Amino acid sequence: MTTRPTPDALLPLLDRATRAYWRATGRPVDLTGEHAWLDAPVHTAAEVGDAWVAASAAAIGGRAVEDGDRGLLPDLAVLDGPTFAADRVHPLVRDFYERTAHWRMDVWTAWAAPFGPGGALVTGLFGRRVQQLALPVHPLDVARGMDSRVVAVLDAEGSQRSAAWLRTLRATGGHVYSGCYTTTRLPGATQPSVHVSFPLEQGNVQVFLRPWVAPGGALRLSSPRGRFGDPGAYVLARHGTAHHAARVPLHEEFRVFVDDEGVLRTDHLLRLGPATVLRLHYRMTRTG
Repeated sequence: MTTRPTPDALLPLLDRATRAYWRATGRPVDLTGEHAWLDAPVHTAAEVGDAWVAASAAAIGGRAVEDGDRGLLPDLAVLDGPTFAADRVHPLVRDFYERTAHWRMDVWTAWAAPFGPGGALVTGLFGRRVQQLALPVHPLDVARGMDSRVVAVLDAEGSQRSAAWLRTLRATGGHVYSGCYTTTRLPGATQPSVHVSFPLEQGNVQVFLRPWVAPGGALRLSSPRGRFGDPGAYVLARHGTAHHAARVPLHEEFRVFVDDEGVLRTDHLLRLGPATVLRLHYRMTRTG
């Protein structure tokens, strides 16, 4: 008698097929040489959550620290360059990036109608299961808000090399995003970019965001269209000691600003090629 595999047993096969696709469509990269800018944390198991953070610290001979006073960046001035100057940013915006652990978030979501079913499928098959990139599908999913933890990854000398920003739904405790935040200067660039990576099993998704100062001291971050090596979104897949990476047509736009009532807010737009996929709006409140 033949036993049919259960759906849960087939999901690891889907994960392996996805990695094989990115290896086939991506290009070989050397993370210790020419493509060191793509060197970012990967995970070794299907479920991600926050399990990658300690391993990331150990890989550089450092430690992970969560003391309630950390930010995504140790100082916003690490982004200073030809198109950006931290001293022109509104103090509340700067405080959010340098003291992120002190801020609480509420979020609203709106999917573009053609992409809602696809978003639900991806979140159902991958996001909730692997506890990573589980984009909220329905507005009520985030009705109780989102909790946020910041864990700094320090090197052996105690300097912050990156920060893990772990965001979970307050209603369920499930991870929405589990990202590694740092800055990187891309090949041939004079302006540093915000570098965000989302570890996955034997790979990751990475986004390089170009910073600008917008009117009113707002911070604008964008991952526009471009060539391999420009700001944008990338997928990295690892197989043994080999790595392959592909640039993908996902484009993000963030505007972090203070409104007329002194409330810190963020508009977040996600596009696939020229089409708008998802809009998110965050309201941030300082808690300490």
